[in-house]
Amino acid sequence: MQITRFGHAAVLVEVAGARILVDPGTFSVDETFALTGLDAIVVTHQHPDHLDQERLPPLLAGNPDAVLVCDPETAASVSVGEWIRNAEGLETAIGAASVRGVGAQHAVILPTLPRIANVGVLVSAPGEPTLFHPGDSYEHAPDGVDVLALPLAAPWAKTSETVDFAQRVAPATLFPVHDRTISDLAYGTYWGQVSGHAGVDDCRLVDQTGTFELSHN
Repeated sequence: MQITRFGHAAVLVEVAGARILVDPGTFSVDETFALTGLDAIVVTHQHPDHLDQERLPPLLAGNPDAVLVCDPETAASVSVGEWIRNAEGLETAIGAASVRGVGAQHAVILPTLPRIANVGVLVSAPGEPTLFHPGDSYEHAPDGVDVLALPLAAPWAKTSETVDFAQRVAPATLFPVHDRTISDLAYGTYWGQVSGHAGVDDCRLVDQTGTFELSHN
């Protein structure tokens, strides 16, 4: 499995011959929207930092055969593409790989704001590690996660909750996502608290456009 960050929450997962892009949003780097050869584009929820609707059309045009997967609320907000429904427990085959939905709702930001849909995803393939991208929620900690894309900071989270979530998921490896909201000066504080207290031996500080590979032990 090869994992490449494309800024903030956008992650390209290459596994079992499939290229699966998750959450191409407004904080993603421009190169995200020039990607080609994608087999799937998956969106966890409709917030702009996870789905940039202005830059989405060229991405879809460059990947006409990609399977598009998101929750129904998000699908209703998008004016381009034919989107397959994602939901808790639903599994979508992407060649030899699969994407399975986890959860249903976005974390609470404020009690006065209605909660929208948020469906995290487990990306897996036979003989390969399983990656979990939760979108914007710490609610669910599925079993069997080898690598966690960990939201590092958000208006809906505090560091104690981030650490608790990582401990509950208990992956072999974690790396940060959802971190463009942190200033360069403060980044080390957030990362140091998570990497020092999550109880995960392999905490990888991956840059906004960094790449790494994992195999199933």
